[in-house]
Amino acid sequence: MAVKSELVSRVSKVTRNAEHCHQATMHDSCKFLSWICSTLTETRLRSVAPAGSFRSLSGLTSFRPSANPLITQSLSHLITSQKAAFTLAEGRLAWQTKSAFTHRETAKEVRSTIIYNVPRHKATEPKTCNHSITQSLNHLVTSKKAAFTLAEVLITLAIIGVVAVLTIPGLIKNHNEKAWSTAQSVFEKRLEVATRQMNTEEKLSGYANTMDFVNELKNKIKIINVCDSNNLSKCFENTILTADGQEVDAANLKTSAQLAKEDWGTETVGVQFADGVSALIAYNPNTDQQPFNNQFSATEASMAILYDVSGYKNPNTLGKDVNQNANVTDLGCMINPDLLGGMCIKKILAPGTYSPMNAADCNAQKGDLGIKACYYDDDYFAGAVKACGRISNIPSMEQLGQLAEYLYDTDSIGTYKNYNGALNTTKASQFLSDPPFYVWSTRQYGSYTYVRYFDSTNTNTYIHERGRSGHIAVCVDK
Repeated sequence: MAVKSELVSRVSKVTRNAEHCHQATMHDSCKFLSWICSTLTETRLRSVAPAGSFRSLSGLTSFRPSANPLITQSLSHLITSQKAAFTLAEGRLAWQTKSAFTHRETAKEVRSTIIYNVPRHKATEPKTCNHSITQSLNHLVTSKKAAFTLAEVLITLAIIGVVAVLTIPGLIKNHNEKAWSTAQSVFEKRLEVATRQMNTEEKLSGYANTMDFVNELKNKIKIINVCDSNNLSKCFENTILTADGQEVDAANLKTSAQLAKEDWGTETVGVQFADGVSALIAYNPNTDQQPFNNQFSATEASMAILYDVSGYKNPNTLGKDVNQNANVTDLGCMINPDLLGGMCIKKILAPGTYSPMNAADCNAQKGDLGIKACYYDDDYFAGAVKACGRISNIPSMEQLGQLAEYLYDTDSIGTYKNYNGALNTTKASQFLSDPPFYVWSTRQYGSYTYVRYFDSTNTNTYIHERGRSGHIAVCVDK
């Protein structure tokens, strides 16, 4: 009983000094308190005393808040232990524990004695009790450390992955769109500055072709490569996509009639600028320069330009990295439909680029394709219809007459009329075949089909067997 009273008195003193412990040098009583916390946690003494039997512990609430629960619990176990004997001396404390352990039918008494020497006050010690509360004596205290389970880690990673899949594509898309928009604005401003300078110097008009115009433009803006109309793919992507996903064969945009809204009678030239932008340019020889007009849009007046700010990199799509000025025609059509009576040529298939259909396949699919009859052998007309989609995507004889008028620079040919005159070879070069060549029409006569013949000096109409392999397929969107 005396031991307990003495211990209560000593701990009460510790309690009164605890809140000032961190402001002073390391005190014996602070060391004593730290020792109690670290060692009694290991002994795991069981409390049997009634609650509130040691109320003087309430003064510890302001001492090192993170350790308060440990101090309170450990001292409470010390005072209320069922089987503990304490011995106190100056600067020294010892206690003994006696516990009974029963294993099967054998009882064994285990008696242990722990001695702790309280160190004397040292002026050089730090002015804090930091770590002394939680450190164990010779690592006797083995506390559990918080950790994540494998399942928790996997679930977290899965959530992160889902969030990444949902957000990263949108971030990349926004970044790309902003980058394309910025690059387009910068390029258009630089090009406008160059053409305005040409306008001021009265060098914007007077060129017979696009190549001469581009050679002068090189003096105003840095150009690293120029390609003629037969080598456009060396300066520009072969295929680009319209906003609705249709493919455009950029290598075949060889004339102003194909690139511009009007047929200026000039060729298309490929250009690569020093900033990485690639472009197709068709010059307007009818440009009316205005050297004293600061508001004059020299670029709009002088050219049709299709440009790609990302060069050969994807996506090569109009409205994204590919853009155009107001003079560029609907690129979904190979030739401006206004020049062909509204006919939009989507693609042109040279001989050998599409396959014939045999008689069995033709007869099985002729209803879907819109073919009236099939040839007894390989049917190249049926193959052309299939390659274009169906019979409605093949030009009629009337439309082939309009095409002939465009290629021969006349308006007097009509549907079936023959014509003698010079073929415009620049316009005809887009058909991927040197004249003469034949083009299939929709008009059928049994196993024969009407065709139009194009030569360098005349154009005529014929009826041919469908087994002929040297005909061009023109695919249209009526």
